[in-house]
Amino acid sequence: NVEIKHVDLDESMIRAIAKQAEAERVRRAKVIHAEGEFEAAEQLLNAAKKLAEQPQAIQLRYLQTLTEIAGEKSSTIVFPLPMDILQAINKPVGNNN
Repeated sequence: NVEIKHVDLDESMIRAIAKQAEAERVRRAKVIHAEGEFEAAEQLLNAAKKLAEQPQAIQLRYLQTLTEIAGEKSSTIVFPLPMDILQAINKPVGNNN
């Protein structure tokens, strides 16, 4: 049996080992980030499919969003409306065209 108790490494070797370790940490962080992005994309796709299957769910989400916005300290709230509603509002009273 051989046991090594102490090894003196050259300064350049220590820097190379540290650089390699840092590169490995960066690589792992990128992989974790990419996996998170992939999972988020899958969840968004699933949500979009559910909303497409149940149009009432979009209305519910719209109302939830309005509730969240109303709780914020904002002075302006923009209400998105379908174009057909806006066109009906813009028609002069008594004009059927």
